[in-house]
Amino acid sequence: MDIISQQARDWAEISSELESHGCAVTGPLLSAAECRDLVALYAEEQRFRSRIVMARHGYGRGEYKYLAYPLPDLVQRLRSSLYEKLVPLANRWNAVMGIDVQFPAAHSEFLARCHAAGQTRPTPLLLQYGEGDYNCLHQDLYGEHVFPLQVAFLLSDPGRDFSGGEFVLTEQRPRMQSRAEVVALLQGEGVVFAVRHRPVQGARGSYRVNLRHGVSRIRSGRRHTLGVIFHDAA
Repeated sequence: MDIISQQARDWAEISSELESHGCAVTGPLLSAAECRDLVALYAEEQRFRSRIVMARHGYGRGEYKYLAYPLPDLVQRLRSSLYEKLVPLANRWNAVMGIDVQFPAAHSEFLARCHAAGQTRPTPLLLQYGEGDYNCLHQDLYGEHVFPLQVAFLLSDPGRDFSGGEFVLTEQRPRMQSRAEVVALLQGEGVVFAVRHRPVQGARGSYRVNLRHGVSRIRSGRRHTLGVIFHDAA
């Protein structure tokens, strides 16, 4: 069964919010048990290709691990199903922004394009934050081939497992001050958001705005997240 068929929200509504705001919440896609299983996976070192301690690189505080191939079945199904839902919007955005790249309908075909260009390392990741940790504003690019949307799933239960730690998205429009969007997720929900830029309709036609995302400071407890990125890394 397509895992996306479990969601409560209508996909047309999600796409509309992405067009308007650059981000949208999926509604609950993962059960509490599935979230716990993914959190438990963090201790299984053999499932990952690398571990990043954010403070060592100036990325913030906390850490994350990139999953290795083969991906866990749940992550693989999420990655493929979400890509198929998002690819029509991704292609429309590129066309509007004058970017001469269109994406194939199947995620496996897009990965083949990435791998042929030397982007062969998987990018889905698990992130772990403790009290006082945060993630600086950034973009997840990794190479020449970039799918313009990605998804972050909250695996922890806000209010019980942690406090603080909201997802933050900033948008820089030409000759204007940055606009911030703060998204409070429930356990098992994902936020879909623009990776690098998106088109915005202005009085004189469409123009491109740049986006960055991060996580605000964890005030107490521990927060775990699954990041689903659709392009692989060089």
